[in-house]
Amino acid sequence: MTLVRRALPEDAEEVLRLRQLMIDSLARSDPSTEWQSEFLPVLRGRLAEPDGDFAAFVADHPERPGALAALVAGTLDYRIGGAGNPRGTDGYVFSVATDPDARRRGYARACMEALLEWFRERGARRVRLTASAQAEPMYVSMGFAPKPDPLLELRL
Repeated sequence: MTLVRRALPEDAEEVLRLRQLMIDSLARSDPSTEWQSEFLPVLRGRLAEPDGDFAAFVADHPERPGALAALVAGTLDYRIGGAGNPRGTDGYVFSVATDPDARRRGYARACMEALLEWFRERGARRVRLTASAQAEPMYVSMGFAPKPDPLLELRL
């Protein structure tokens, strides 16, 4: 059984290491890591907020003490409610990563299950994520369904 726990401020550097692994796996990603020094204190602060709208769940690496095997992070997003979601509370998963030498052992799935439970406890009725082709089968097996929503983005 995989032990999953809520990430702590002292996990911040490992969380960023796994986040960078995920970023590096994306097409057309920016491989720079200079942003991490600016974001590290922000992440430590967010990990120290147990009742905030952000959560990260991790699994410790079984062969490397102090290292993480997997990371799943997400936020709660609040919108005006509707018939399918009267409270207007959505979950959004934005970072899922597994250390390359710890893959295919169920760590990401276990962390995702913990994050989904966290969303449920906070009233989220819908959870959204963007999946790579490699990860999509895991999400589909957990009940996620592809949506035809067109995504537009504006950078400010």
